[in-house]
Order: sequence, then C-alpha cells, then structure tokens
Amino acid sequence: MKKKELVDALVEKTQLAKKDVVMVLEEMAEIVKATVKKEAVEIPGLVKVEKKHRAARMGRNPMTGESISIPAKTVLKAKILKKLKDAVM
Repeated sequence: MKKKELVDALVEKTQLAKKDVVMVLEEMAEIVKATVKKEAVEIPGLVKVEKKHRAARMGRNPMTGESISIPAKTVLKAKILKKLKDAVM
C-alpha cells in the first residue's frame, strides 16, 4: 500500500478531510525521525523502532575470500509487534 492509498483508506474510514490526514501522517513521520535519535519509538500495535550501535568487526569478501574490516556504525532496528504478527499469521 502506497501513501496515497493509505490516505484514501483513512479518509474513507475516519471521514476526515484529506489534507488533515496527509498532515497527520507527515507530522507523525517527522516526530518519529526526531524522537528515534534519542529514544525508541513504538507505534502501538504496529512497530517499535530504535537506534542500535553495531560494533566494528572483521568480515570476508565473498568474491575473493579476503578478510576486511567493517567499521562500527549506528543503524535503525524495527521490530514488528506481536499484535500485528498475530493479525497477519
């Protein structure tokens, strides 16, 4: 489902104005972006997003078999919540 389809479904379900639904979705995305830098964000019933630090490690080039150093980095980790998993399974 693309953003337009999601907006249309929410407009139909909630009877809100399309511009209001678009504004809410965009503001929610901005709030998540700003908050996940400091702490985990949970969208109830859907997903939990958090920032994780990956330590530096040694890896292997699959083509040559040569050992390479993979630097440390920060990544986002998303965990699907049980309520959504149960609804899909």
